Amino acid sequence: MKHRLILCLVCLGLLCAACTSSPAQVTPTASPELAPVTAIPEIPAPSSTVLPAAEPSQPGQPPALVYPEYSGKGLVFDRGDLFAGSGLCTGCHSAMTDAAGKDVSLGRNWSATMMANSSKDPYWIATVRSEVELEPELRAVIEQKCATCHMPMAEVTALAAGEATLLLDEGFSSLNHSLYNLARDGVSCNLCHQIEAGNFRAPESFSGGFIIDLQAPSDSRLAYGPYQIGRQQVNVMQSSSGFIPVQGEHLSQSELCGTCHNLVTPFVDAEGQVAGEFAEQAIYSEWENSVYNGQKACMDCHMPVAEGPIQLSITGGPPRSPFSQHVFTGSNAYMLNVLRYYGEEIGVTTSSALLAERVLETETMVGTQTAMLRLENISLSGSKLSGDVVIESLVGHKFPGGYPSRRAWLHITVRDAAGDIAFESGAVSPDGRISGNDNDDDATRYEPHYTLLSTPDQVQIYESILLNSDGGVTTVLLRAAAYAKDNRLLPQGFDQAAPPAEALVFGEATTDNDFTGGGDRLGLQIDLGSATGPFTVQVELLYQSIGYRWAQNLLEDTTVEAQTFGTYYATVPNLPLVAAMAEIVIQP
Repeated sequence: MKHRLILCLVCLGLLCAACTSSPAQVTPTASPELAPVTAIPEIPAPSSTVLPAAEPSQPGQPPALVYPEYSGKGLVFDRGDLFAGSGLCTGCHSAMTDAAGKDVSLGRNWSATMMANSSKDPYWIATVRSEVELEPELRAVIEQKCATCHMPMAEVTALAAGEATLLLDEGFSSLNHSLYNLARDGVSCNLCHQIEAGNFRAPESFSGGFIIDLQAPSDSRLAYGPYQIGRQQVNVMQSSSGFIPVQGEHLSQSELCGTCHNLVTPFVDAEGQVAGEFAEQAIYSEWENSVYNGQKACMDCHMPVAEGPIQLSITGGPPRSPFSQHVFTGSNAYMLNVLRYYGEEIGVTTSSALLAERVLETETMVGTQTAMLRLENISLSGSKLSGDVVIESLVGHKFPGGYPSRRAWLHITVRDAAGDIAFESGAVSPDGRISGNDNDDDATRYEPHYTLLSTPDQVQIYESILLNSDGGVTTVLLRAAAYAKDNRLLPQGFDQAAPPAEALVFGEATTDNDFTGGGDRLGLQIDLGSATGPFTVQVELLYQSIGYRWAQNLLEDTTVEAQTFGTYYATVPNLPLVAAMAEIVIQP
């Protein structure tokens, strides 16, 4: 008999991207409308647009952090009736190199990802405690939901055995708990490779629903992979691990990711009563309603193919190609840097060097495969500068995608002939605050979506703003009942006339004819006063995985977990990544 389980990976909203960022300088041209896209554009050569996270070099920024070096704890080797720790898999799937000599071993790559560290993420842990403190009578529901998301092997094991599934205190996070190690292994190899395709694309598959066989004997459970497996290799793997490798092409389908990354959660009203459900993220539905559906799957971006055929196991077998690297590159460079700095204290099972590699890969993905910027129709009439900023999204779902703490915005500067700033919108401080953003200054307000920007206190921010059941702005997921604003950049080919309800646009962007599938066009009308040219106009698309207001609201809590995260947040600067940049010089 097969059972349906709930798996909701709330904080693993990965960035699925398809192409690269813009050149640094753009010549003004005519201003065509963003044309409908019928095919994914060719990927241009990457350009260097990445601001190193937590290693600033600009004047006025804090000194660069010196990250400690450590090797990390060993991988988990625990074995239960349903699952085995990652160490059991990586024992054989190691010493893997591609045609260029790059080490692409599974454990090496996976162990430094947010998937591997989903159970150790201090922001997530503090958020869980905060939500439980808000509604303690719902503790069991909250912790089971979140444990299933971030400690799936422990949660599934306990659920199948009819045992309690708490994660805090005496739960899975306790050293004394029998499932502690499986819990700490995060979203591990042995979970994903046992998922079956029986309900893919069906409504019940979303919000983390998936099918897994709980009845197969522990010595003959199936482990799905993309290749046909010969009898000799089947015998070797079954005898060494108890798992039988079989081909399962569904592991290469976006529907596998969709079971986790379309998430509807219940919310409570001011009296603490469950009042409805809320679509917290809909990455799969966004992708399904885009030009990428049928052309690129999630894995094509987040698990890039290695160069040449790969020998998958030290036990032998034919070289395999294509081989998808298990790097799961996303967009959460900030949390990777926190893990990199505090890894020994947190107890990561990877090295600081490998985390540094993942940070660089994340910065590169965000900086070269997210968007292109163009400056069009830029002109100067007296002291008035006007024109358009055109953003072309290259991401396979909304950007930013996933967990609603994420935001992107335009940092616009105009410098005069002496290099001094004559105008600036969207400047960011080392603590992650955006200058002029209403929400960063006041938790009850938020910045609207703009079609025309003319003053420094106007900031074009692409984000989701949540409302509670009373209509107040909130960052508490348990209170999130609706969107006040969702103007996150839409993927190419996104049809606003026929999206699923969970992928709708909200706020002023709904009436902006220039906010379309594939990008946005923002008008500029800026008074430069008495400044003298020539003027250098620069626009950056900046990105944060944890917005300032989300962090500050959490840090108001007095729990140990919130204060611990506060220490980390105060140490590792929450600097944004540069997703794209454009620059032009305009003569008077």
